[in-house]
Amino acid sequence: MQKQLFKVFSILCLTMSSFSLMAQDSTGSMGMMKPSKSFSTFSIGFNAGVLKPSVPIGGSTNFTHPKYDIGYGGYIKDQLTHLIALQADFFRGDIKGDNSDKLGNGDATSNPYKSFKTDLNWTASLSAVATIGNINWLGYKNPIIPYVSVGGGLAGYKPTLITYNNTSIDYKPGNKDIHEFFVPVGAGLKFVASQAINIDLGMKMNFLDADNLDGYENGYHKDKFTYAFAGIEVAFGSKKHPQLIANNPVADLKQDLMDRNNQLRASIAASEQQNANTIDSLNGQLSRLKMDSDKDGVSDYFDKCPNTSDSDKVDGSGCPLPKMAPPPAPVVNKTYIISQEDKRVVAQAIKDLQFDFGKATIRASSDASLDKVADLLQTKGFSLKLAGYTDAVGSVEKNLQLSKDRANAVKDYLVSKGADASKIQADGFGKADPIASNKTAAGRAKNRRVEFTLF
Repeated sequence: MQKQLFKVFSILCLTMSSFSLMAQDSTGSMGMMKPSKSFSTFSIGFNAGVLKPSVPIGGSTNFTHPKYDIGYGGYIKDQLTHLIALQADFFRGDIKGDNSDKLGNGDATSNPYKSFKTDLNWTASLSAVATIGNINWLGYKNPIIPYVSVGGGLAGYKPTLITYNNTSIDYKPGNKDIHEFFVPVGAGLKFVASQAINIDLGMKMNFLDADNLDGYENGYHKDKFTYAFAGIEVAFGSKKHPQLIANNPVADLKQDLMDRNNQLRASIAASEQQNANTIDSLNGQLSRLKMDSDKDGVSDYFDKCPNTSDSDKVDGSGCPLPKMAPPPAPVVNKTYIISQEDKRVVAQAIKDLQFDFGKATIRASSDASLDKVADLLQTKGFSLKLAGYTDAVGSVEKNLQLSKDRANAVKDYLVSKGADASKIQADGFGKADPIASNKTAAGRAKNRRVEFTLF
C-alpha cells in the first residue's frame, strides 16, 4: 500500500508541476490576457459530508467493515493563476468501523476488538489545487470546473476501542489527542452558480503516516480514510471583478485577437482614406507648380510678384531685380607729410608712457600724451607701429609676453580714443635690442619701453 501511495503522490505532483509551468502567471503565454488583479482571487468555503475509514483505490483500517459517519469543515483559498491555487483546509468528524465482515478469503479477523470509534477532532492541511477544465474553446465562461489537489497537513484525533464484551478502551491513556501527519489527495467539481458563489462537490483520500487511526496497530499498513462532501464557495472582491477560477483565458485570447484584428482593419481603412486625401492635395499643388501666368520663369505657387513685365528681370520669388546704380566715384586718399611737430608728439608720448611694475596696466600720467597721438592718427590718417621691450631681468618667456601685453595695451587705449585699429600694429620683442646696459638700474629702466613709429 505504501508503494501505491507513493505512485499516486508522484503522479499528482508531476501533474501539478506541469500545470504550474503552463500557467506561469496571469499574463503569461497561455493566453492569460488580463492581470490577476482584474479578478477576484480570494475565497472561503464550507462543506459537509461523510467520513469513511477506507479509500476507493484500496486500503482501509484494521477493521473489516468500514462505516459512514458525518464530517464537516471549511477552507480558505487563494487562486494564484487560472490553473493553480493554494488552499488551507480544516475539517472534523467521526470515523467508525467494526469486524462484522470476514476477510476476503472468508476467514475471521484476528483483531481482538469488536469495533472502534475515532473522534477526528481537527485536521489542518495546505494543498495545491489544479483546475483542469477552465481552458477551452467552447465558451467565454466555464460553468463546470474540474479540479485535483494534493497537499500535507496534521490531524488530531482520539480513538476508542470496543471489545466483544462492549467495554470501551481509550487507545491513549488520559484520552489525549494523537497528532499525526497525513497527505490529502482530492478531486472534485465546482459549479459556478453566480459571480461570487460556487457549488463544490468533491472527495479527499487522506493517507495517514501512522497505523493508529482505529486504535489498533498490527504493523501491516498505514491507515487511510475518505471525506466525500458537498459545499459552497464564496469569492470575495469587487462586484466588477469576476472569479479568476471561472475565467477562460483561451476565450480571452480569442477575443483579444478579434479586437486587435478589428482595430487593425479600422486603422488600415483610415490610412487609405488619409492617403487618398493626400494624393488629391498633391495633385492640386502640382497643377499650381506648373502654372506661370506672367511667363517670367517663376511658377505662380512661388511668385510673390505676379503680372511682372516681360522686360523685367526677376529673382527667385518672381519680383523684379533692382536697377543697377552707377558706380561710386573713386575715393581719393589724401597724403600727409610727417612733420617735425608730429614726431615731437610721438616722442613725448614715448617719454611720458609708464606702466605699473611688472604689469601691462598704463598709469594715468600717460593719458594726456597718448590722447594727442590718438588725435594725430585720426586727423592725418597715419599708421602706427608699436614695439614693446623689457629689461633682462626674468625669464625670456615672461619678458616676451609682458612686452606683447604692453604694446597691445597702448593699442587698445588709442583705439578707445577713436584711432583706427586696422592702422595700428602691436608687437612684443621681450629683452631683445636693448638701448642701454642691463647691468644698471638706469639702463634697465631705459630698456623697459614701447617704441612708436609713424608711417
